[in-house]
Order: sequence, then C-alpha cells, then structure tokens
Amino acid sequence: MCVRFSPLTAEEAQTVLDARGAGRHGIRFIECPDPVHDVRPGSTVPLFVTSGAGGLRVARLEWGFPLDGRPHAVFNTRIESALEQLRRGRRGMWAKAIAKGRCLVPVRAFYESSSTEKVVSEKTGRTVRRQYRFRMPGARAFLLATVQQDGRFSIVTTEPSASVAPIHDRMPLVLGPGESDEWLGPDFAELANRIHIELTAKPER
Repeated sequence: MCVRFSPLTAEEAQTVLDARGAGRHGIRFIECPDPVHDVRPGSTVPLFVTSGAGGLRVARLEWGFPLDGRPHAVFNTRIESALEQLRRGRRGMWAKAIAKGRCLVPVRAFYESSSTEKVVSEKTGRTVRRQYRFRMPGARAFLLATVQQDGRFSIVTTEPSASVAPIHDRMPLVLGPGESDEWLGPDFAELANRIHIELTAKPER
C-alpha cells in the first residue's frame, strides 16, 4: 500500500512534457529526495492527464477518493478490483475511473513499509515499521499508473516485483520506458504484471 512518494513540482512536470521525444532530459538527477517535499493522501500533486488534442498536459489533483464522509479515504486502487469492475459492466467505485480516467504521476521515489523490520521513531519514540525508498535505477524520475475522477486521483497497485516482494506484498503499478502510451491506450490491462520491473530499495534510516 503506497501512502507516500516523492513528486515532481508542477514546473518540473511541465519540463518533462516539453522534453518528451526531444532526446534530452527534462530534470536533474537527485540522489536522495528531500522527505520534506514528500506527499501523502490529501496532498495536491501534479499529474499527466490526457488533453483534448490527444496529448498530455499537467494537472494538479488531490490524492485520495472520498468514502463515508472522509475526503481522502481511498488512495490506492487494486488493479485486479478495477479490472473486475470493468468486466462486470461499469459498476463499482473504480469502473469509470479505470475506463476513462487513466493518468500518470511522475515521481522520483515511492515508499513502502517493511512487513518484518521495525525501528524506533525519532519523532514519537514508538516502534514503527521501517520505511524503504524505491527508485528506478539511474532514472531522474519515473511514472506510476494512476486513475482520476472529479479532481482526485488514486495510485494503481499490483502484485510486487522481485525487488519489492521481500519488503511488501503490494506495489504501485510502475511503468517502464515506453509503457505510458500503453497505460493510456486500450490494452492497459496487459500491464498488470510487473514482475519484470527492476527497482532499487534503500532503507530510510
């Protein structure tokens, strides 16, 4: 379950779009993203959404769908659940979003909590699960598959790759080079299996 990631700024996201297909890098590489700028559910984040002209544009959306009076209660979308709802005939929380609202969030890193390792929190002194930062090797940034509706977005999750499985039993649907168009196209369901995606894992402390 992804509850935290390192986003790009809106300006950086636009720079990435402007550099797309030009054979140059839009942003600089940052070895260790500053956790001060990390986002969590409820944050407003720059994403890439489809434009009327068939391209992409930067939009700022809130992370998390409302449920039972809570404004950002549902912030992850299981790809298996969304596809099943779509197969049942556009019924369910994710059916419309997965059918018409697929989009992309550019990130420098995302975090997952270890299912076995625990550390003492520097803030509270309590024992908490160790956080691991995941990145794509050598990448300045990479894309996570997301869905959006009514100004809000949710990160799509799937079974973990070999890189993530020792830490957590789910992971964001990470897109590799050239896969963004496929996620936005009609054959997006074929991207559900991420077993081949290689990521680096580093404990936060």
